[in-house]
Amino acid sequence: MPDTAFADPDAGLSPAELAARHGLGFAGTRPTLGGYARQLWAYRHFIVAYSNARVSASFSLTRLGRLWQVLTPLTNAAVYYLIFGVVLATRHSTPNFIAYLCTGLFIFVFTQTVAQAGVASITGNMGLIRALHFPRACLPIAIALIELQNIGASMLVLTGIVLLTGEPLTWEWLLIFPALALQMIFNTGLGMFLARLGSKMTDLKQVIPFVMRTWMYGSGVFYASSLFAEHLPRWAAVIVEANPMLVYIELIRHAMLENVKLSSTLPHLWLLAVVWALVVFVGGYVYFWRGEQEYGRG
Repeated sequence: MPDTAFADPDAGLSPAELAARHGLGFAGTRPTLGGYARQLWAYRHFIVAYSNARVSASFSLTRLGRLWQVLTPLTNAAVYYLIFGVVLATRHSTPNFIAYLCTGLFIFVFTQTVAQAGVASITGNMGLIRALHFPRACLPIAIALIELQNIGASMLVLTGIVLLTGEPLTWEWLLIFPALALQMIFNTGLGMFLARLGSKMTDLKQVIPFVMRTWMYGSGVFYASSLFAEHLPRWAAVIVEANPMLVYIELIRHAMLENVKLSSTLPHLWLLAVVWALVVFVGGYVYFWRGEQEYGRG
């Protein structure tokens, strides 16, 4: 009678059957969409630590350190106020132009910096990608978190500007939080989309500043959004008014400023904000996930 106490349970199995029995798979295979989301959640501490380290490193070599998180948006606002408010005299047609300008500029820069950094998040971290195994979407997500910290500092500055220019503090200010949350979701999806696109088209890094500048001029940052309806054909005005950056800027302006003429009704703006956030996030996530096996090769 054979001794079964020491029999090999894997004897006679093919390599494929052995792998299936022990839960093994091919190295480097792309996980499912759900599996990829679980991997990202498992690496959430890495994402937070990486984003915090990047913020600290970016200011470590400057004398003023994190104070630049406040000085940078203020300097940008001062330059654009000089050009559009003084030289072009736009301030005369817009109530409280200083607060109006700063609100549009700070909110647009939140997305602009995510886009510009996101497009190089893969190509600029090839050493890290080739040295460590982690879900590559950690990188564009970390960039969105970095800019979330920066917009937090910018919003404190913006609050001071808005109050000092005579705007009242109302309950509508609470709408800032859901509006910024939706913009953050939008930014994260945009960052993931541009990260993969930038890894395939390395010249995109040089083109994106011009794209963002054009986008800024079409987002009502420096002038009233009502000008689109006044100077464009109806079909063109409808397209421009659906611009996601115009939508998020309008929502923040409505929350913080009085006497702001919106490009559309408030429920329509909130609907557009939710749709843009979900479509861009899901689309960016799926597009980035489909290229997970490509990053770091070549």
